[in-house]
Amino acid sequence: MMRILSVLLIYLCSLNVWGNTLLVVGDSLSAGYQMRAEQSWPVLLQPALKQQGHEITVVNASISGDTTGNGLARLPTLLQQHKPAYVIIELGANDGLRGFPQGTIRNNLSQMITEIQNADAKPMLVQIKVPPNYGKRYSDMFSSIYPQLSKELATPLLPFFLEPIILKQEWMMNDGLHPKSDAQPWIAEYMAENIAPYL
Repeated sequence: MMRILSVLLIYLCSLNVWGNTLLVVGDSLSAGYQMRAEQSWPVLLQPALKQQGHEITVVNASISGDTTGNGLARLPTLLQQHKPAYVIIELGANDGLRGFPQGTIRNNLSQMITEIQNADAKPMLVQIKVPPNYGKRYSDMFSSIYPQLSKELATPLLPFFLEPIILKQEWMMNDGLHPKSDAQPWIAEYMAENIAPYL
């Protein structure tokens, strides 16, 4: 009897660990570009969520320069390795900056969402926007991908965290695209507030 209870306890603990993992699959906006990894907002997200009463392990699998295609290619291994309950997709900026076709971006994100759902995890999609100098038509088409997929695939849409801080020069790097380490704690708190309702 004790052996059965021990096995059951180990099994339940395993479920608890797996069920409390949040995976972030992103690009340089989440990878901690030009800063120590521990300064990035996904690493700071774990204590921020804990303050809101959510005991969850955050795994940052973001890589600078990644496109939606790179994320899609890496996703099966990440899902198998970490067995997350939740996955945040923060991808598309590099696709947009390179002028990738809307259909390609949409298909890659759609496949990622579907694969996450098929793995019994809950996807969350971060809205991404490109600078207006790419032309209003392309910018509008690009931005519209995210709310459309959110609605079609019943996936929470998280706000573009760069938008509230991009005009704060003290928080942005000289390239005007990446937030400094000083901005990361604010991003973590901001994202925690928006993620919490879906946990």
